[in-house]
Amino acid sequence: MIDPSQPENPNSRCGFVAIVGRPNVGKSTLLNHILGQKLSITSRKPQTTRHQVLGIQTRGDVQAIYVDTPGMHEEEPRALNRYMNRAASSALKDVDVVVFVVDQTHWTTADDMVLRKLENVKAPIILAVNKVDKVENRDSLLPHLAELAKKYDFAEIIPLSALRGQNLAPLEEAVDRLLPVSIHFYPDDQLTDRSQRFLASEIVREKITRQLGAELPYSVAVEIEEFKQEGMVLHIAALILVEREGQKKIIIGDKGERIRRIGQEARIDMEKLFDSKIMLRLWVKVKKGWADSDRALKSLGMDDF
Repeated sequence: MIDPSQPENPNSRCGFVAIVGRPNVGKSTLLNHILGQKLSITSRKPQTTRHQVLGIQTRGDVQAIYVDTPGMHEEEPRALNRYMNRAASSALKDVDVVVFVVDQTHWTTADDMVLRKLENVKAPIILAVNKVDKVENRDSLLPHLAELAKKYDFAEIIPLSALRGQNLAPLEEAVDRLLPVSIHFYPDDQLTDRSQRFLASEIVREKITRQLGAELPYSVAVEIEEFKQEGMVLHIAALILVEREGQKKIIIGDKGERIRRIGQEARIDMEKLFDSKIMLRLWVKVKKGWADSDRALKSLGMDDF
């Protein structure tokens, strides 16, 4: 029996790294830039991420398994919000390193709430201060970092810009140092634990979120009903679920113009990700109350936690 703590290569390191924080601080953008490939969906709308997504980065002897989590909510009025909080909290169990992402000089009560959840975590916590490229008064940054250092005994405090890929190397190097000696858990060329069907559904949801912004609430889900390779073409059929008839009309748009644009943009990303020509079909269905129903969430595969 292999003992992962005693690898043949004494320099081999591997472990799980949870990326946590309140909604819309750039967790998914950070993961995508670390991996050098788009894996987690992003938008300017908070709470875009709903699921835990593993992103596997292998660099030489070190394999860091990043867990991108939904933003933690201060309130849990809906079943969907409760699910996302459970997904985020469960990522903290048995991880080796935590990367706590905050937004430049904006510390909020939601950040306090996340920090309280981290107090019982045994793993070292790196504070990643994101979006520092947007700080207008650079002289205010150092005093702010000093104040953050008083809030918790962080292993490191690293200012960076996930969107611009600035100062990510110190973060990755800090993670590498903190990971335990271990064999690698995944093949060195594997990028994620998620299926291609899951990634396809997330791409469609991202395009909906980006196109509609404030026009549509969070009550949109995507189910992949067909995922089949035929020769050089990958055929994908996706069902978009909304809660009300009015939301269906918004997604379809005037004479179907909007849903066509959603499909076009999703297809471009899918062809890059799956390295195949894509035939994508989309349609919209009303499923009332799914975001408030634990049973409906379970039927959509959101019952991991």
